[in-house]
Amino acid sequence: MVFIGRRMMFGAACALLAASAQTGASAQTGGSAQGDVSVTIYNNNLALVQDQRTITLPAGRTRQEFPDVSAQIRPETVTLGGSGIAIVEQNFDYDLLSPDALMENAVGEMITIVRFNPATGTESRERARVLAVNGGVVLEINGRIEVLRDDGRPARVVFDTIPSNLRARPTLSVTLDSNQAGRRPLTLSYLTPGLGWNADYVALYDQASGTIDVQGWVTLRNTTGTTFDNAETLLVAGSVNQGGNSGRAYRGGPGTSPITRPGTQTADREQLGDFYLYPLAQRTTIADRQTKQVNFLDVQGARASNDYAFRVDSFRSADAANANSVLRFSSSSEGGLGDALPAGTVRVYMRDARGDPQFIGENAIPHTPMGSELAIVTGQAFDVNVATTVEERTLVRPSGPRIWRTRMRYTLTNARDEAVRVQLDQMQIPWWWPDTRIIQESQASERIAAEGVRWLVDVPANGETAVTATFETRY
Repeated sequence: MVFIGRRMMFGAACALLAASAQTGASAQTGGSAQGDVSVTIYNNNLALVQDQRTITLPAGRTRQEFPDVSAQIRPETVTLGGSGIAIVEQNFDYDLLSPDALMENAVGEMITIVRFNPATGTESRERARVLAVNGGVVLEINGRIEVLRDDGRPARVVFDTIPSNLRARPTLSVTLDSNQAGRRPLTLSYLTPGLGWNADYVALYDQASGTIDVQGWVTLRNTTGTTFDNAETLLVAGSVNQGGNSGRAYRGGPGTSPITRPGTQTADREQLGDFYLYPLAQRTTIADRQTKQVNFLDVQGARASNDYAFRVDSFRSADAANANSVLRFSSSSEGGLGDALPAGTVRVYMRDARGDPQFIGENAIPHTPMGSELAIVTGQAFDVNVATTVEERTLVRPSGPRIWRTRMRYTLTNARDEAVRVQLDQMQIPWWWPDTRIIQESQASERIAAEGVRWLVDVPANGETAVTATFETRY
């Protein structure tokens, strides 16, 4: 008894394809049947495929097949444009030719089991009927029942024909009614998941000159099950809505976005509604199961700086913790990157003492208008720390609207041999303390939100700085 595993199934498929070449079934194999292909790819795993093919149609009703469409095609989005035709019916045949599908479709049919005897170097062939394929293959061979198992004996399976419902490639079949015979172009359009893109940025920061070099790369990914040959490719920066309200009315509070100030400049790029378009300069083949990168941004010497940031989320004492290391730059046309930035990941490098670029951190950015100010958190600072202390908390008015008074101390330490600046944010929780105000502070703060204030604190080299503030909370 012989078990035909996945590797042996592959051999069975090869044997079938060799046999089918003799029976005319090879029409399902060969080069791509696509025509002039244009692909518009959106950020959120969606693409619009437009495929113009020139075909010969007879007059009247006929069934035409369009192989090499996406294996993830959304059939309800298909349109077929052309003069003098009407669509009567369309079907997407997604039962693809594979060793497992061949065996499953052979239930009740006759196949040939070929066994090889390594001792004698001879092959033996037996005809068998496939009874079932349920977690294994059950065969009837010359009146006996065999369950195929893996005993290490070389074997393969030969199928007589390709089942009519199996396709070597994803195929859309359409019944057309043509008003006349002749050769004419038809444009097949459809939406498909499995094609998406995002931006990746490589940033080299020069701290001495206060500049940054940035390269932007478009990263394409194709998991549709189909290769798109020599396609004109257009990228849309933005997430189109699919299937109703996105439900994201609240998008986060202060400090949750790397965009510290949204820009108000219009980028010099083509727009489609509220989206920016990024066409690839040349046609490209987007192969199935391929990741492809194309450069779209190359900026040298844009202004940049680095500092530190620390956020305290309530009035509490806490041991010293590392501040975040932050890289700040702009997408503006004056000294910045000078472009709208599609959502993606910014990976930051700096040169070491030997002049070699070394990776120091990464962070994601959303779709960013031109003219925006950005703050990329690259990691936690080794030498810059912040400790918080509640020095006193007093109930100064116990009756009526009560008033609590809280005196906070923030101790910022710096073990670097150069002075640093730390952006220190103190946040309150407004539903606990709806009315909180500062009545005393050692240096002036800036109100950044109803529930938060900010100090910009300079900390000397190999030293420390303390900031104190007294808060009154009424409720």
